[in-house]
Amino acid sequence: MKNFNFSNTVVKSFNSLFSKSNRGVGIELAPQRVNVVQLRKQRQGLKVDALTSVPVPEGVVVDGQIIDPPGMAQLIQQALDDSKIKASRVATAVPGRDSIVRLIPVPAELDDKELREMVLNHEAGLYLPYPREEADVDYQKLGYFVDDDGIEKVQVLLVATRKEITDTYISTFEQAGLQIDVLEINSFALIRTIRDQLRQFGPQEGSVLVDIEFDSTEIAIIVNGVPQFSRTVPIGTYQMQTALSRAMNLPASRDMELLHGMSIPATPMEGGKTDVTETNPGMAAVMRVLGELTDELRRSIDFYLNQAENLEIAQIFLAGPGGGLGQLDEFFTQRLSLPTMQTDPTVALSLQLDQEQYPSVERSGLGIVLGLGMREV
Repeated sequence: MKNFNFSNTVVKSFNSLFSKSNRGVGIELAPQRVNVVQLRKQRQGLKVDALTSVPVPEGVVVDGQIIDPPGMAQLIQQALDDSKIKASRVATAVPGRDSIVRLIPVPAELDDKELREMVLNHEAGLYLPYPREEADVDYQKLGYFVDDDGIEKVQVLLVATRKEITDTYISTFEQAGLQIDVLEINSFALIRTIRDQLRQFGPQEGSVLVDIEFDSTEIAIIVNGVPQFSRTVPIGTYQMQTALSRAMNLPASRDMELLHGMSIPATPMEGGKTDVTETNPGMAAVMRVLGELTDELRRSIDFYLNQAENLEIAQIFLAGPGGGLGQLDEFFTQRLSLPTMQTDPTVALSLQLDQEQYPSVERSGLGIVLGLGMREV
């Protein structure tokens, strides 16, 4: 499993996507909350020194973009104050929808300087949907292989984000009195928290990481610990919550309490109904949204498998604020005929957390922030 400790590539004021330090503060900026964690090493494992979540009001983040940097900076400061964390440098991450992640083969005979020039200036421009000068780019050499023509190549992981996105993050954290030590992609932080579970699969077995966030779901197909394919779908817990509120004639809310109290029936629906949904219009509404998400997930998996040779999907991992909904793993297992499990990063990392403060339904939403904290330890 790669730790993605990228070379010290600094583009403008953009810190290396994968640099390394020994401070343990990770901050996740999500549309509905700011999560802050401080981890420290304890014997063979990790210990949570502090973990705080602060709600984000509507309008601060829109379509995944920070619209109100000063407002977000205040929330970051509040979260640090609440958790009594003193920090000057932190790790954070940008959503997958704002990033380009590509695996590209390049000639093995290039030295490091030639490789850097080729990847950053030539190859990057071929894979970006916007001009190269508008992007911050980093890369990591992974491993060597021989292609179909018998030529030795090196696999390179290319990561790019629009400069305007990274500039907004840098500015937001500067206004909070902080410097970004590590800026990476959400899915990389998640992979770090479940890397031991990912290690059990062989080179021909793919895992699907389904990160159900507030207003979107990030789908990543992972082989050998490296994301091979990623896609963002505009369906998240907010869409489920809105459908539920509407069906029950309740006012729209960003609160997840109603959703967290539900258990999703796994029984296949006949004609779109089950005994549960006939008597519960709210459940029927949530099931419709989950049905759409299942269809998108199936399309993503089929699209990738059609291009990948001799690969099978061995496991689906559910993560994010929506990943812990009751029996959601059984629902996906039934619908997709693929083994599905809900991730609990606190169990994966053997961390002790207050059960009352962080019940199991909420723990799958801690994967990104804990992965960021690990990055800094």
